[in-house]
Amino acid sequence: MHKPVYALAAGLLLALHSVAVDAATLIHAGRLIDGTEADPRSNVTIRVEGQRIVGIDNGFTRPSASDTVIDLRDATVMPGFIDMHTHITSQLEPGSYMHRFTMNEADVAYRGQNFANITLNAGFTTVRDLGDSFGVSIALRNAINNGLVVGPRIFTSGKSLATTGGHADPSNGYRRGLVETPTPMEGVLNGPYEARQAVRARYQEGANLIKLTATGGVLSLADSGDNPQFMDDELVAIVETAHDYGMKVAVHAHGKDGMIRAIKAGVDSIEHGTYMDDDVFALMKEYGTWYVPTITAGKSVAERAEIEGYFPAQVRPKARAIGPLIQNTFGRAYAAGVKIAFGTDASVYDHGENAREFVYMVEAGMPEIEAIRAATMNAATLLGQESELGSIEVGKLADIVAVRGNPLEDIAVLHQVSFVMKDGQVFKQ
Repeated sequence: MHKPVYALAAGLLLALHSVAVDAATLIHAGRLIDGTEADPRSNVTIRVEGQRIVGIDNGFTRPSASDTVIDLRDATVMPGFIDMHTHITSQLEPGSYMHRFTMNEADVAYRGQNFANITLNAGFTTVRDLGDSFGVSIALRNAINNGLVVGPRIFTSGKSLATTGGHADPSNGYRRGLVETPTPMEGVLNGPYEARQAVRARYQEGANLIKLTATGGVLSLADSGDNPQFMDDELVAIVETAHDYGMKVAVHAHGKDGMIRAIKAGVDSIEHGTYMDDDVFALMKEYGTWYVPTITAGKSVAERAEIEGYFPAQVRPKARAIGPLIQNTFGRAYAAGVKIAFGTDASVYDHGENAREFVYMVEAGMPEIEAIRAATMNAATLLGQESELGSIEVGKLADIVAVRGNPLEDIAVLHQVSFVMKDGQVFKQ
């Protein structure tokens, strides 16, 4: 007896569905550094279906008729890199101190879209944005997640938190009456009650985490680059409120006193950390605090401080004094056993040059394999995304990059990323 037409049609649809589901992308990798503690492997096949890694096999698997093969047999394949300290919507350049007067929200947004695309093409499939203007990084994150524009996966703090006159107070340098006095809604706070309000405002706006400026900074229009700028009760209020909302706290800090206050308050990471010493290292290890060094930013501001007229007069001496110290601090922190995640402060230098940080880390004494792990599994762990990101393992999102050459022999080859996949989609090949 012949089967009914509808039964044949159903069988055909089921067969077509099976082919679609089984279709995979096979990455033939000559060398694999997977981001875990495992040794590098040679000649493996990474199987990707949809957004995820579904298999990692020894040898170069023969594809089925429905599979797509990406030939990286002469390359080193790694997890997509993660930069834990960027400002994806801005970039320091001659005249950039005037941008606050000349750029509207749309100008910042279009620039941010361009910088995001540049960053992804450099092999950084995920970034943490630690301070923006107009909340643009939140909108950019959403646009990328919705497939409207191209860029890395973004975890953002939105507006950084500061005290009045502190490093992230947007009214620094203005004459009185030119702008309204910023409030906790604009990220400027004084006292524990306003601290809680400022955190809740960031949560309301859609931020993923909190960034605060616990000490003075190099690029702000204020005299000190390292003085403590938050009191203990303010720091505790920020951290407790942020953690209640499931948000981690990243802390800009150069001076020792500000770092000690922040670490004791329970923050999750210290950024820059210029004047760390053995006391601070011991405290970070005791509290489990991460260090995000940003050596590239330090070197960049020191270089640009020598360009006449590049920085305002208040900034130039701070850039000269603080910038050159961070690499040495990083080397001592690594030797002391502090937990380190990769971060560069992209925007203080040109976006897309993020891989400079790898070279500086290795120069300071970190082995190449550990520098790569700092930008993969370590960074994912600090993000709280270690189950999804940071390594090439079955079940994780398919964020994969590749370079020609061996970064374990020459870390500088990471400047030349030749392949980028994010969420299983190829963006550069």
